[in-house]
Formats: sequence, C-alpha cells, structure tokens
Amino acid sequence: MKILSVVGARPQFVKLAPIDKAARAAGVEHVIVHTGQHYDPMLSDVFFTELGISAPDVHLGVGSGSHGVQTGAMLGALDAVFDEHRPDWVLVYGDTNSTVAAALSAVKLHIPVAHLEAGLRSFNRRMPEEHNRVLTDHAADVLLAPTQVAVDHLATEGLADRTVLVGDVMTDVLFEQRDALPEGPSKLAAELGLEPGSFYVSTIHRAESTDDPARLAEIAGALSGLDKPVILLAHPRVVAKAAAHGIDLAQGTLHVHAPLAYADLLAAVLDSAGVVTDSGGLQKEAFLLRVPCTTVRTETEWVETVALGWNVLALTAEEIAAGVTRPRPADTDEAPYGDGHAAERVVRELIDRA
Repeated sequence: MKILSVVGARPQFVKLAPIDKAARAAGVEHVIVHTGQHYDPMLSDVFFTELGISAPDVHLGVGSGSHGVQTGAMLGALDAVFDEHRPDWVLVYGDTNSTVAAALSAVKLHIPVAHLEAGLRSFNRRMPEEHNRVLTDHAADVLLAPTQVAVDHLATEGLADRTVLVGDVMTDVLFEQRDALPEGPSKLAAELGLEPGSFYVSTIHRAESTDDPARLAEIAGALSGLDKPVILLAHPRVVAKAAAHGIDLAQGTLHVHAPLAYADLLAAVLDSAGVVTDSGGLQKEAFLLRVPCTTVRTETEWVETVALGWNVLALTAEEIAAGVTRPRPADTDEAPYGDGHAAERVVRELIDRA
C-alpha cells in the first residue's frame, strides 16, 4: 500500500504531519512530494523539522508565479513523478494551487485521488482557493471531510457517495503541539518584552487584502490604531506588496515580525489578547486554543467559529476595532473539528478502499 502526498504551502505541512505519523504507524509506504509553492524556509523547511515529518522524497522547486504559471509548472512536473511512483492513492490537501494541480494530474493518469479537508466552501468565487477546492472535490474519488457542515456541502453538490467524515487533522497536530509547549511566556512575547494578554497577533496575506493598495492601506491603518500592540507576522509577499504600494506596515501600534515556527505561533496566540487574520487556518487554530479571533474577510469556511462566538467577520476599520475589542466569548465544550484522531481515520479509510 502506497500513499503519495502532495504539499506545497504552510497549512499543508501542518496537515501532513499527523498523516505521515499515522501512515508510518500503519506500515503504509508514504511518498511526500513538495511542490515548492512556498519556498521561504520559515514557511516550508522548518515545518518538516519541527513537526517530525519525513523528508520530502521529491522537491519540485516550483516557487512563485501567477496562478496559471505556478499551476502549469506543477502539472508539467507531476506527471513524471506519478508515473515513477504509481501510488495506490494520491492524497491532496486543502485548497492551494498544489492541490488542484496534483488532483488534475493524477485523475488524468487514472490514479485514485483523495482530498483531505474536502467540502469547505466560502461561496466567494473571487477567491482562488474556492476555485481550487471545488474543482478538486469534483475530480477526487474520495472526499475526506473535516466537519458535518462540509459533509452537507458535498451532499448538496451531489457528492455524498464519495464523502467520509473523518474530522480535522489540524486538530490532531494542534493538540499534540499545544500539550508539548514549555511553561512560561512565548518566544515572541519574551523577544519583544510583552506581557501575556497585552498584544494581538495578526497575519494578513490573501490577494484580496494585499493586491489593492487602498485595501492594504486600510487594513494597515486599522491595525495601527488598535488599543494594544499588533504583531503582524508578515509573509515575504506581504512585505514586498506593501513596499511596492508605498505603505508603511510599521506604524502606530502595528509592528512587523517574521513568520514563526508552528509551535512558536501557537504559543504566541495563547499569550495574545486576540488574533486578527485573513487566514483560514489561523481562525480555526485560534478557536481550538480558545483565543478570540477577528477575520478580515466577508466570509469564512469555518462557520462554526462564528456560530460559537469565537470569530467575527470584519472589513472596515471600525468593524475590525469593534471585533478585536469585543467582550470575550462564552466558554464552550463544542468540538466541531474532531477529537484529535482524524489522521488515523484517513489512513484506515484509504487502506480499506485500496
């Protein structure tokens, strides 16, 4: 039994960790292909080391580029990789260009495809992630859904017979990493001389937030006027966009910091008074850590976080300020993202269907 995983971006490396561990525990041969979609070491290599993931067997080194150029380069390279390894399953993760490229390549070679984190929908067709996840779901042979909401979306699209509810593998790795965190302040708080609860953590990276100079300036202005320091963990692309637009990211209460390793990010979030993000993954991580989140978007795939009060959607500076300073949500024992054993279910499902 051979599973070939295709990954290329930070959230996928986190999801890969428990799958790799579960595959090894089950005696399954696990081939890892890294497309190189994220090529900065803090967004790529460090995760393999930190999360104990097996080294990639193949590194395509695709790097950056427009969506078409990047996806096309991956398609051009993956055919040969799949022909060489001929896995029983190609496992694709999430909603990136790496996801849809691998699904298309495998389908055309008649290799079964399983989509991890299937069924998520923002219903915003301007998001490239939405194109990727919808196309992948309709191409894949097995849809591994993280939540009941995702299962319901897939049923609505006529895909119920391919769908399995497995839970969310991000929950698996987050619980494991959270429980291993050392006592005391996070590295970020210690480095910056900040007391726990005295700052916010932020990530802003989506194209709709950064490509329009007016929009990026509005977000930076909103963050710079909050009531506590805001530590923006800035992807290199965001820094470059801001420089090209002539926008100063280090203004007012807004401070720029390099991205963090995963455990350091979790520790920083736990130490923070709240999270401000446009990231899908960080919304859910904040919820699982029970830290209030404000999401700078018009919609979210993780609707459960909003329904339970731990996440609010905000666009304008006023909405962002209101979201960030709102009272702490009511505590909840709800667990919409599973029990921390999703990866074991995924591997068992693929073994049983091979």
